[in-house]
Parts: sequence; structure tokens; C-alpha cells
Amino acid sequence: MANYKAEDIRNIVVLGHAGAGKTTLVEAILHKLGVTTRLGSVDDKTSILDCDEEEKQRGHSIDSGLAHVHYKGKEINLIDTPGYPDFYGAAICAMPAAETAVVVISASAGIQMNTRKLFLAAKERGMAIVIVVNKIDAGAEDLPGLFSAIQETFGMSCRCANVATKDGKTVIDCVTNKKGDNGFTDIAEANTNLMETVIEADEKLMESYLGGEEISADQLAGAFTTALTSQTVIPVLFTSARSEVGIEEFLNLMAETCPSPITGLKPTFVSGEGEEQKKTQIACRPDGSLIGFVFRVSSDPKSHIKYSAIRVFQGSIKSDTSLLASGGKKGMRAGQISKIQGDHLDHIDQALAGDIINLAKLEDLKILDTVFVGSDPGRLEIPALPIPMYSLAIEPKSRGDETKISTALSEITDSDPTFSITRDRQTNESVVSGLGELHVRVILSRMHSRRGLEVTTKPPQIPYRETITGSVKMVEYTHKKQSGGAGQFGRVFIDMEPNERGAGYEFIDKIFGGSFRPSVDKGCQAAVHEGVLAGYPVVDVKVSLVDGKTHPVDSKDIAFQIAGREAFRKAFLQCKPTLLEPIVNMEVTVPTENVGDITGDLAGRRGRVQGQDMLAGNMTVIKAQVPLAEVQQYNSQLKSVTGGQGSYSMELSHYEIVPPNVVQQIVAKAKEKKEE
Repeated sequence: MANYKAEDIRNIVVLGHAGAGKTTLVEAILHKLGVTTRLGSVDDKTSILDCDEEEKQRGHSIDSGLAHVHYKGKEINLIDTPGYPDFYGAAICAMPAAETAVVVISASAGIQMNTRKLFLAAKERGMAIVIVVNKIDAGAEDLPGLFSAIQETFGMSCRCANVATKDGKTVIDCVTNKKGDNGFTDIAEANTNLMETVIEADEKLMESYLGGEEISADQLAGAFTTALTSQTVIPVLFTSARSEVGIEEFLNLMAETCPSPITGLKPTFVSGEGEEQKKTQIACRPDGSLIGFVFRVSSDPKSHIKYSAIRVFQGSIKSDTSLLASGGKKGMRAGQISKIQGDHLDHIDQALAGDIINLAKLEDLKILDTVFVGSDPGRLEIPALPIPMYSLAIEPKSRGDETKISTALSEITDSDPTFSITRDRQTNESVVSGLGELHVRVILSRMHSRRGLEVTTKPPQIPYRETITGSVKMVEYTHKKQSGGAGQFGRVFIDMEPNERGAGYEFIDKIFGGSFRPSVDKGCQAAVHEGVLAGYPVVDVKVSLVDGKTHPVDSKDIAFQIAGREAFRKAFLQCKPTLLEPIVNMEVTVPTENVGDITGDLAGRRGRVQGQDMLAGNMTVIKAQVPLAEVQQYNSQLKSVTGGQGSYSMELSHYEIVPPNVVQQIVAKAKEKKEE
């Protein structure tokens, strides 16, 4: 049995941009408390959190890493998340498992793009937030300006909980100290600002404070947790993880003031659908019926054993507990329960409400699943996930690997909701999609290193559509074949005109009598599927069968299918044919100074800017509609223009007619490909 209770647990998710030192911060905590015998390093590949070979080779986190420490009677669960925007999904999936978000900022690099996104996601979720400014020994001279930027970007509720000295080698606690020197700001002022902001969360305490009464340390500690939970205060701490400076102060804050599962954010569960949908908040009840949430799924690269990290919100889990997953009907025995320390498993007898644990070999569990015992309580409400927008078409390098690759990629989708694989029926391509080129390349690289499966990649084809803008009447085609024995004969007359946009293909029979009408329709549908101009499906066309002629012996189903298909093609080319292209809605978030460059670039890509929204921290969101063909590989251009500070999202809006000059280019390329 665990030697702690739910009120002793602190669940912390560590967020921030790549390179801020999140992993090193957690490694410093582990070393400071004697969990590890040496300070793990990402650079020299000794980190116990970045334990995957792909992470070691690349020098950064790809998946969330888990660790736990016991400090001052508190069980602190730490979730270290990746910082690159391409792996944003892993950070978002980890947030529901914690009450407190620790946002790490590099003192030298400042507030970066992913820092803003993750802070906003945590704030919108209602989490307690702590900001840690790391690497103070590398940027001590810029700390006053950085702290001002933090308050400007994230609000005046950001207050110093400690202050770095001017040389960046030590820190001064601002929670208990009311005076001191050698800090980058006045300690007394920092203490007053922090105390007043904390006290604002407690009306009675505020009255006492304004009345001149002395506020005790115990009163302040209780108010601190309330202020954190309500986001009235966002404490800012300064650390140098490599030198373990400020680590003890950070540990004290987590243990003494961060909310527990009892006092912190209550998860929202959704049950029912549509008008009958209900939302309820679940309290952390050790004696309640089990409710848990799968926030991380991984597999051992050697044994391929599947591990599911679960946050227990209510009830408990024992080895013989039979679990159910949301949407599933098959029970699963929990089996061996453990807590993860990097890549090491610490086995425990029972999982308590509020804790984070790990279960093995539960093949039916997927990331974001809600697990329960008994009746289905619903599903946990999770933050909105970004849509995968970077795609590559893949083909196996070795024949016969298709099924193996499909199985491997399907397993990855179980562990990563921001990665998808689809089969495009129009282009017959297998297309994998992720949040960026790095995301997709890492997954394909990992598939090769772990399973020996290789693929070739190329940009996927744009799903154009063919349509018409004119009409024609009485187009005739006669199919006649005579090769000895029974022949083939079919003659048809059709009218063709545009259909309403989105109405698709429509066949109208204007002949009374005759058995060949369905055959003509089949032939026309074959032409619709194959395309006429460039091999893309035909949409929004209305065909009317107006006349035909049969032969008493040679008229067969196949003859009228061929006649219908060729009549369709002949009429189509006479109706001012063109192409339709997918138009996407884009939201591009960039530093304000780059707005002109980006709007000009989008205009050059045939885009139409719809508007702009100003954000805190000198950032702007540009809303635009752009042809998908022009922004299919937009990542590199945006990173280049904004110095890596820009991000974007997009979703399909509608189809529009392609400009004539572009149509000619597309048709010419299709012709060349067909000839090859």
C-alpha cells in the first residue's frame, strides 16, 4: 500500500518550448532528492526521461516522460512533455492528468511560440499555473526585461516567488523573505506584490490585511493554494537546472502550495449525446467507483509490450480489477500496477484516487480513453486537439510489407491522436498526416528502427475535382464492334449541363421504354469516377439521356456502357470543362512585426486575407482562405519568415474553380504522367 493519501499527491505537467530545459529541470529534481546518483543530461544522452533511442539521437523529447518523487510527505508526480510544436499533441493529452501546469521559459531565449500556446491551453483549462524561468546563469543580465515581458504577455498576476541574484548563481526566496539585496529587483517590493496578489483570493484575509493585521505564514500558505487554483496568482520562480540552483525553492512551492487532487481542478465528464448531453464535475473520492483517464500510451522497443499511463480520478485499481474503456464492451484485467521512473517500473499493490499509475499489456486501450468499473460514467472532457496538417504519401520499399506497415501505423494512432493514416480512394495513395514534417519523419524513422519497415515518401496529390461551366445538347456516340460471331452495338444521345455546386452527378432518363438505360448510367458513372480532363473525379454534372438506338442481336449491356461512357466524355469536353480545387481556412499566428510579410506571402499564394486579431505578447492571428495546393508544405516557409515563432492551423472550407492558367499546368502534368 502507498504511504500517502490523495491530499498528499501533487500532479505536475511540465510545459514549454523546446530547449527551455524542461527535461533537465525534472532530472535536477530527481538528482536533488537522491532518486538518481548523477544529474541526467539530454546532451550527453544520460537522461532517464528521454530514454528512447530516437530521443537520444535527436537530443530532444518526443513523448511525455514520467517520474515521481516523495518530498516533505508529498508524492509529486511529474510529467515532462515535448517542446517542439510538432509534438504539441503529447503535451495537450497530458494536461488532463494534472492539476498544476509548470511553464518553463529559457532565460536566454525568452518567451517562444510554443510557450504562449501551452500557457493559453493550461489557462483555458483552468489549471493552476507556475512559471519557471530556467537557465538564469546564461541570461541573468536580461532577467528584468524578461520578467516585464512575462507580465505583459501573461498578465500582472505573474509575481516573483523567488528572485535570481545579479550573477545568476543563487536565488532569494520572496515568499518568506521581506528584505534582501543583490536580486535583479527589490525583494521587499517583490514580497509585497506577491502577498497582496495571493491575499486577493481570500476576502476575509484581504479585510484583515487592509485593517493592518499581521498575516501568519499558515494563513498565507492556505491562501496561496486558493489563489493558485483560481489563477489569481501565477508565481514565477528562477532556476538553473544544470547547477541545481532554485530547485529546493521549486520543490517547496510544489509540496506546500500547489493544489492536490482534492483541492485542485475538478475534471469535467460528458455523458450522453446531442440535447441529452450532460456535463458533471467529478470529485476525487477514494471510495467512489473507478474513473480513470489514459493520457499516454507507449510500447517497449524490444519486447513491444504496450504500456498505458492512467490518471485515477476516483476509486482505486487493484491487480484483479476488471476495467472497461469508453466505447468498449470487453473487460480487461488490470494486472501488474506500477509507477514509472523514466524507463524503470516501480511496482505497487494498488492505485489510489488522484494518483498516476501504469498498466501493461492492455491492448484495447487507446490514448484519451476513459476507464471505469460498472456503468459508463461518460468520457473526460479534453482540450481541443490540433488537426494534423502535414501529409506525406507513402509506399513500402519492400513488397509484402503493406500489411505490416498498416499494422505498425495503426498502433501509433492508438498512442497519438494527432497522427493519422488514410487511404485516398481518388488517388489510391496511403497518406500519413501529422502536425509537421518533424512529427511525421520521427514516426516513420521510429517504425524503421523498431520494426525494420521502410517506406518511400512524396507529397500527396491534391484532391482536385473536374466539372463543367457550359451545357450542350444531343451529343451522340455510337459503339460498334464486329469481330466475327456476335457483335456489339449501342447508340446514345445525351444532353449535359452543370448541376448545383455540391449536388454531384445526376442522371435523368427522358426515354420511355428500352432496357439499355441503366447501362448508359453505368457508363456515365465510370467516366465520372475516372475523370476526363486530368483523371480527377467529375462533380456537379447533370446528364439527360434523350435518345438511343438498339440492334436486335448486337445490343448488349457492355455496348451501352461503353457508348454511355464515351458520350459523357465527348459532351464533357464541349461544356467548357474546368477543375475545382480545395480551399482551406487558415489561422496563422505570427509576431506582429511579421504580419506584412505573411499577408504578402499568402496573397502571392492566391490567398484572401479575411481579418486579423491581436494577441498578448505582440502576436497577431491572420485569418485567410488559401488554395490547399499553395500551402501543402507551408511549414518551412513560415518558420523561415518568422524565425520559428510562427504557427498555423487549417481545415477544409470549400471547393472553387481553378484559374485557367493553373488548369493548363495541371492537365499538362497529368498528361505527362499518363504517357510515362
